[in-house]
Amino acid sequence: MKLPSDFARPRRHLALLLVAVSLTTSAAAQTTPPVEQPTRHLFTWEDAALGGSFILGTLAVRPLDKSAARALQSPDRQTRGFYRRSASFVRTVAQPGSTIIGLSMYAAGRFANNDRLAAVGLHGTEALLLGAVAGTVMKDFFGRARPFVDTTGPNPDDWQLGRGWRRGGNYQSFPSGHSTAAFAAAGAVTAETSAYWPGATYFFIGPVLYGGAATVGLSRMYNNRHWASDVIMGAAIGTFAGMKVVRYTRIHPDNKLDKWLLNATWTPADGHIAFSVLPALGRFASSRR
Repeated sequence: MKLPSDFARPRRHLALLLVAVSLTTSAAAQTTPPVEQPTRHLFTWEDAALGGSFILGTLAVRPLDKSAARALQSPDRQTRGFYRRSASFVRTVAQPGSTIIGLSMYAAGRFANNDRLAAVGLHGTEALLLGAVAGTVMKDFFGRARPFVDTTGPNPDDWQLGRGWRRGGNYQSFPSGHSTAAFAAAGAVTAETSAYWPGATYFFIGPVLYGGAATVGLSRMYNNRHWASDVIMGAAIGTFAGMKVVRYTRIHPDNKLDKWLLNATWTPADGHIAFSVLPALGRFASSRR
């Protein structure tokens, strides 16, 4: 049986997709300024270069949306238990896993008086929220249909401005929310840890986190919920959200959120524990014997 032309070279199409994702994530991993040379500007020329790489990546992947969707939905791939389990796992790690992990890191850092751990958790969670807001607005505005909506075959050209508001989740494909969350976490953690362990961040933490985020995007395509270009745009939003949150806190170390939430302390006093979450509002004591 002769396969349709869109199926002719699925491996080649997927390989090109992986290259595009790898290029954008590699660029993101190298745009965090070294701690020895802090910047006073929230946006720099490196950001323009990163944004350009995401635009080029999206344009390069856009013609492959249909063929990549069909290749990943082939019966041979969809019936493999390993692929299904892996897609489910990384999807859960991205959402709600990223939020749970971020809040847990923040809480653990506060209880253990570990400022670095608390900062990673707090800033990672802030990046998730920022990315989610930006992504949700874009989803509703562009109104792109998800790959599974058109039962006659994948149609990546089904866009209608504002349709996401009117018709809900089936028309909120662009960008990928799970990809946004995964890349926001990767961007924030990589930027934050670069101040503490620059060598480990460059050679280990960054590649692992961004590589993991890329697999989240591929899992959403495997589950037929997003197009390849949705994933690239989600990666762009998430990466910028993570990097900008951390850079803002470095430029403004006395910002109110950090001042309130990173100054929470536990101090013993006469058999009691005095706990202060918001120092500006005073200290609250809870009896603990």
